[in-house]
Amino acid sequence: MCNLYRMTKPSSEVATWFDAIDATGGANFGDEVYPGYPGLVVANGEVRRMTWGFPLQRTGAKGQPLKPKPVNNCRTDKLDSFFWRQSFAERRCLIPMTAWAEAEGPKGAMTCTWLNLPHGEIFGCAGVWRGSDEWGDVYSLVMTDANHHASEVHERMPVVLAPETYGEWLGEDADAARALCRSWPGDLILSRTQDRWGRRNETPRPSADASEPTLL
Repeated sequence: MCNLYRMTKPSSEVATWFDAIDATGGANFGDEVYPGYPGLVVANGEVRRMTWGFPLQRTGAKGQPLKPKPVNNCRTDKLDSFFWRQSFAERRCLIPMTAWAEAEGPKGAMTCTWLNLPHGEIFGCAGVWRGSDEWGDVYSLVMTDANHHASEVHERMPVVLAPETYGEWLGEDADAARALCRSWPGDLILSRTQDRWGRRNETPRPSADASEPTLL
């Protein structure tokens, strides 16, 4: 599942690519996006700043409230569940990225493998969003079964959308949008690295709780 992705283009270029208005106010964003941190989202005709992950309330062993956990992925077969159904029906969005990452290797020595489309440009993935008291507007990435390329590193992958289907995903017809929740039919480029998964050098990381995989 996706717990890290890259968005290496500025918001102005993203706005042009998706024929949207740049509503970020020129704010800077990190090239790598982690759960619990802000990313760019295309919603309601605008490129906006939102936090990656729906907040999930938690309690400790003694009933004490804990910090919310960002639920950063949602499975296509769970879109009708209570946690997701209203957002899927009313607030679908596009998540621009240039690559996403998966971990490979033995536990404790996992390395980072990046996946992207062959053209190397921006692509849009299916997402849902909502407002929250904890973090303001938040979004989550819709996940489906991996295609034959992505299955080398994980059984699931983001729902990558072809540009001609962006309007359909963002439109009012939820059934038409649901039909788009399928594996990417084209090629993917896998770039295996020796970078340790979860390293804390170039981009600030969330807490251990926030970085754990969450898929409802």
